[in-house]
Amino acid sequence: MAPAESPAPLAGDLRSLDDRDFPSRTDTLGAGLSGTIGGPVGRHALIGRTRFLTPLRVMLLIAIVFLALGYSTKAACLQTTGTGTADQRVGNWANNRAYYELCYSDTVPLYTAELLNLGKFPYKSSWLETDEKSMPRVQYDGAPAVRYMEYPVLTGIYQYLSMSLAKTYTTLTKLTSVPIIAEVVMFFNISAFGLALAWLTTVWATALLAGARRIWDAALVAASPLVIFQIFTNFDALATAAAAGALLAWARRRPVLAGVLIGLGVAAKLYPLLLLIPMVLLAIRTSRLQEVAKTALAAGATWLVVNLPIMLLFPRGWSEFFRLNTRRGDDMDSLYNVVKSFTGWQGFDPNLGFWEPPVVLNTVTAALFAACCTAIGYITLTAARRPRIAQIAFLVVAAFLLTNKVWSPQFSLWLVPLAVLALPHRRVLLAWMTIDMLVWVPRMLYLFGEQNKGLPEQWFTATVLLRDIAVITLCALIIRQIYCPELDLVRGHGIDDPAGGPFDRAPDAYPSWVPDWLQPRTHIRAQRASAKLYSP
Repeated sequence: MAPAESPAPLAGDLRSLDDRDFPSRTDTLGAGLSGTIGGPVGRHALIGRTRFLTPLRVMLLIAIVFLALGYSTKAACLQTTGTGTADQRVGNWANNRAYYELCYSDTVPLYTAELLNLGKFPYKSSWLETDEKSMPRVQYDGAPAVRYMEYPVLTGIYQYLSMSLAKTYTTLTKLTSVPIIAEVVMFFNISAFGLALAWLTTVWATALLAGARRIWDAALVAASPLVIFQIFTNFDALATAAAAGALLAWARRRPVLAGVLIGLGVAAKLYPLLLLIPMVLLAIRTSRLQEVAKTALAAGATWLVVNLPIMLLFPRGWSEFFRLNTRRGDDMDSLYNVVKSFTGWQGFDPNLGFWEPPVVLNTVTAALFAACCTAIGYITLTAARRPRIAQIAFLVVAAFLLTNKVWSPQFSLWLVPLAVLALPHRRVLLAWMTIDMLVWVPRMLYLFGEQNKGLPEQWFTATVLLRDIAVITLCALIIRQIYCPELDLVRGHGIDDPAGGPFDRAPDAYPSWVPDWLQPRTHIRAQRASAKLYSP
């Protein structure tokens, strides 16, 4: 019998990535799900040679499915109603539909609230805050309650560009026979398209950060339950893309590019600035402060370049974001409100006037976050083995959210890529993400009103408390792995820190000004032994 021949020429490189993590073999959840597509990967399969359906492309396809689910949860609020032209029609939000249909998104009310429907440029235009009787309100110091666009510059410009495209479509409906869609709905659709691209970028960057051996860890970013309710609730995906891109640039040892992306992220949302904290802490441990300085300077310069035109042209509108964050009280999703809900406590600043800054609350939140960062710094510097950058980044961002006076539901998206990189235990992460996702349901039904057969506040705050406990549990598990690095799934097969960049495989090299009690005992013993060895 003639020998069998390959139907196609063999590849020149037949090496197999046999050390890659196989979720269909090593993870109970992955093994169960693999049954729907033929079962676990074969023992003699050639790994890493797929030409089309590579792991990254599969995860991007999964992300598209979950983004479609995310759009479907908002679809009930995107039905065009009314008559006339597109700019005269509206979305169907009658009878608080957004709450009982769970389809609320900030994008829709912001379109009219921030005067985008009138074509106004953000930061230049303003309006007077009104009460339930549409009467102008006066703030605590007697001045008129004047409002401006409340978002950082890049997010505001993104909304303005989306509005411009929506109005362009409105013009087309008047000139040609295309479907007439309410302008506000088209604004949402255009915004959502850009946010979907931003989340796909986040998935792509996270997959590359995970490395070839554990690339499938990023599947939980693509298939995160949080995407279903939160991806189109606000504009946070813009910042997650910038933050993930910055970490990827840092991992590729491009500190200036990392700084540029952090600067762009901060111009869209404040939280990417927090990435500099783990960089500084790890730089102290490894004496890599020069690289971090480049990143910080590039971030500051980029942020200034983006903000300076608006800052100079419309200073009052530009500063609204900072002013709003100082004067707002504890949000309904914050831990402070949970305590108030169950104890009847009046809060740190009771009986404040309209828009009067809660000075005590602001001080407490800042102090608590500073205390958490101090503890994280101690862990970073004293652990026997240098922690990975994703572990410290998750701890810092989680500490910020837990101690902050505002934790809007979409803020949880900030944690998703960091959690996947820091603690790639899929069932643990899926449990947290599911709890966090489900906070949305009682939140909407509470806002719908108990008088409308909604839920009482304690049902909502109880789920918030469960979410906070879940995040604290993740922090505890990460700290445990920092002190017991042999439990870290990422560190294996000679791998140190795939996302570490300049920190990857870097030896401990504490500056002389770091005291002994802020260094690992093993490092102090090694220094003393070395000093004795070379002493005359």
